[in-house]
Amino acid sequence: MKSWQAWNKRLLIALVLGAASAGMSAAASAAAVLSVSASPNPAVVGSTVDLSILIDDVDDLYGYQFSLAFDPTVLRATAVTEGDFLAGGGNTSPGLGNIDNATGAVSYVYNLLLGPAAGVSGSGTLAHIRFDVIGVGSTPLTFGDALFVDSRDAAIDVRIDSTPLQAVPEPATYLMMGAGLLGLAALRRRAL
Repeated sequence: MKSWQAWNKRLLIALVLGAASAGMSAAASAAAVLSVSASPNPAVVGSTVDLSILIDDVDDLYGYQFSLAFDPTVLRATAVTEGDFLAGGGNTSPGLGNIDNATGAVSYVYNLLLGPAAGVSGSGTLAHIRFDVIGVGSTPLTFGDALFVDSRDAAIDVRIDSTPLQAVPEPATYLMMGAGLLGLAALRRRAL
C-alpha cells in the first residue's frame, strides 16, 4: 500500500473515531439530502454515464464517507473523481474508493477537510463516478456505509434519496428488430 493511501486511511479512521466519541449526535436542523444525478438517464448500452453524488442543504460539513452499490450486469464502474463542494472549504484529503465490478460496488469513497477549519454549508457535488453501460435493465443505485460529520466531529443527519438508472438498447437494435419484423411480414404475405 502506498504511504499516502495508508495516511489517508489513518486520517479517515481518526475522523470516524472522533465522531463516535462525540456521541454521534445528530444535527438539530433538518436533515441534509444525499442523492445521485445520472447524465444521461436513461442511458444507452455501449455508452458511458456520469453519476454525480450530490449533497443538499448541509450545514458545517467537514468530512464524509459512503459506498455505492449497483447492478454489475447493467453497469461497469471505471473511475471515481472528487467533487468540488468540500474543496470550497480548504485543502482536502480525498479517498476515491475501491471499485469492485464483480459485486457491483464502489466502496468507501471519502473526503475530509484538513486542519482546524469550519465545515462547508450549502449544496454541491461530493464526487463523480463514471460507468460504462454494459447491459439493458434498471439498476438501483444504493448508498451504504454513509457517515457525515461536522467540524466538531458530530454526526450530521443525512437523508438518502436514491434514483435508479435505466439502461436501454442502442437505437440500432430497434432498427434491426423492425427490419426483421418487416421481412417476416413480407415472407408471410408472399406465402399467402
